[in-house]
Amino acid sequence: MIALRLEPFTAFGDLLFSLSVEDLIARLGPPNRCTRNDVALNEYDYGHSVLRFQDNGRLEEITKRAPVLQLKTVAIPFAALAGFVRAQDANTFERAGFLVSPALGIAFVPEEPDWVTALARHCIATWRAL
Repeated sequence: MIALRLEPFTAFGDLLFSLSVEDLIARLGPPNRCTRNDVALNEYDYGHSVLRFQDNGRLEEITKRAPVLQLKTVAIPFAALAGFVRAQDANTFERAGFLVSPALGIAFVPEEPDWVTALARHCIATWRAL
């Protein structure tokens, strides 16, 4: 199983947080679905990836399936991710069923399938405020 690489606040897989909507569409084509979610972000759903942007075009979140998450030289199976996050990040917190790691810049639901959301650094405060 191939691990999905995370560089907190910089990249998730092959997608950079500096990506614009225009660059995204040029790279991946039109999304399968484009909607506005409940927290007023524009979602571009490609099936394998969901990217959420503010109206000003700033990328907020990248969600991907991550059966194994690669952090530098460590590969963490999704089943062990909650324990790993709690051990590595003393500031981890729970919101709306998600486990959120400010240090790693991720949010995920441990009891759900292996979807992981990588967050832009400025999003952590928004998650805390939920």
